[in-house]
Amino acid sequence: MQADISFIGLFLEASLLVKLVMLTLLSLSVLSWAVIIQRRKLLIHARTRSLKFEDTFWSGVDLNRLYKELNARGDGVTGLEAMFVAGFKEYSRLNKVNSKVPEAVMDGTSRAMRVSLSREIEKVENNLPLLATIGSTSPYIGLFGTVWGIMNSFIALGAVQNATLAMVAPGIAEALIATAMGLFAAIPAVIAYNRFTTQVDKLEASYANFMEEFSNILQRQAYADRDAG
Repeated sequence: MQADISFIGLFLEASLLVKLVMLTLLSLSVLSWAVIIQRRKLLIHARTRSLKFEDTFWSGVDLNRLYKELNARGDGVTGLEAMFVAGFKEYSRLNKVNSKVPEAVMDGTSRAMRVSLSREIEKVENNLPLLATIGSTSPYIGLFGTVWGIMNSFIALGAVQNATLAMVAPGIAEALIATAMGLFAAIPAVIAYNRFTTQVDKLEASYANFMEEFSNILQRQAYADRDAG
C-alpha cells in the first residue's frame, strides 16, 4: 500500500514528537503574524498622528490652548502629543516657582520630555523581541523535528532485511516538513522585525528632533519671562 505523501497524511503518520514540533511551529507562525499585523497598524497610526500633530504645532496655534485641548483627552494622547503635554505641563509648573532661574526650569522640562519619549518608544517596541525570538529559534525547532524524524526512519530501516526507498521516503519527507515549517515561521518574523526596528528608529529620531525644537522654544520663552520679570 502506497503511503500518503500529502501534508495531512505525513502529519498523521509522523511520530508524536514530530507532531508536537509541527504544532509548536504552527502556533509560533500564527502568533508571529498576529504580532506583525498589530505592530504594523500601531506604527502606521503613530506616524500618522505624529505628522498630524507636527502640522498643528507648527501652524502657529497658541500653545496654551493646544495644551488644554490635549490635556482634556486624558489617556488619549500618545506620541508627540504625550511628549508635548508632559513638557509643557512641567515647564508651566516650574516656571511659576523658578521663573528667575531658566536653567532649572529647562532641566526639569527636558527630563519630563525624555521620560515621556522613553515611554512612547517602549510602547511601539512592545512585542518586537518576541518576533526576534521566533525568527531565531523556529529554524532550530524545525531542525530538531527533522533530525528526530530521520533518526526514527533509519532505525526502522535497520530493522528490516530488504529495505527500499519507498519504505524510508515517507519518514524522511515528514521529517523535512518540520524544517520547512520552521523556516515558514522564521522568515516573516525576521523580515518584520528588521523592518519594524528601522521604523521605530526613524520614529524615535523624529520624536527626539521635536523634543529639541520644542525645548528651544520653551527656553526662549523662559529667558523672556525672566527678563520681563
